[in-house]
Amino acid sequence: MEHIHVMEELDSFIHNHTAVFIYISQPDCSVCHALLPEVEHMLIRYPNIKAAHIDASEIPQVAEKFMAFTAPVLLLFLEGKEVLRRARIVSMDELEIGKYKFSNFYFPIRICARAQGRLRALHQS
Repeated sequence: MEHIHVMEELDSFIHNHTAVFIYISQPDCSVCHALLPEVEHMLIRYPNIKAAHIDASEIPQVAEKFMAFTAPVLLLFLEGKEVLRRARIVSMDELEIGKYKFSNFYFPIRICARAQGRLRALHQS
């Protein structure tokens, strides 16, 4: 996950990639620190998503621009448009990108070879 320090860099990041996940946190937010590793782990399955972490204390304008008045705020952008927003207390099940309708088009999920074999076997029977 890339760490962004300047608002212009964030704007450019969102507009230069098809799929962007933004994680906005605060340094004194225990939920932010606990959730970040889980989010990073989830994003491994979606290699097409470019992810960025923003510390809202470094870029105060981020709160106004994205109406992020709590922490953490998790945003997913597709082609520059916000399509998913979660904030504060976030369940990983609720955040799972694969369950949303747009996901099959944008994010083919990486699954291990053993799981692929099981899926083939199910489809053949």
